[in-house]
Amino acid sequence: MLTDPIADMLTRVRNAVMIKAEKVDIPASRMKLEIAKILKEEGFIRAYKILKDKKQGVLRITLKYTPDNQAVITGLKRVSKPGRRVYTNKDAIPMVMGGVGISVLSTSRGVLGDKTCRRDKVGGEVLCYIW
Repeated sequence: MLTDPIADMLTRVRNAVMIKAEKVDIPASRMKLEIAKILKEEGFIRAYKILKDKKQGVLRITLKYTPDNQAVITGLKRVSKPGRRVYTNKDAIPMVMGGVGISVLSTSRGVLGDKTCRRDKVGGEVLCYIW
């Protein structure tokens, strides 16, 4: 049993990027699926899909690299942790790397990226930064 499955997801992606792996497999959950959906919309990953197994399923993320074999994802940081939750209101949504990266928030409207939160004027729990 994991105490922080989102941190585990980010660590698996970070490790796969460091070894320049094409794909990474993560135990699936709805929250991880929503984070993968945001990563796909923002252009950080190439694709994602759910593979069925006898347990909870596997989320397979296909990583994205530039033509000169540099990873598109250069950093991931977990912000809100089980022992210390970090919340923000609609006026103080953090900018990551001057707008190059994204922050992922868990809001009353679901898991959203920072641009969507600013557009919809909604705040929430800051899950992670990705750049």
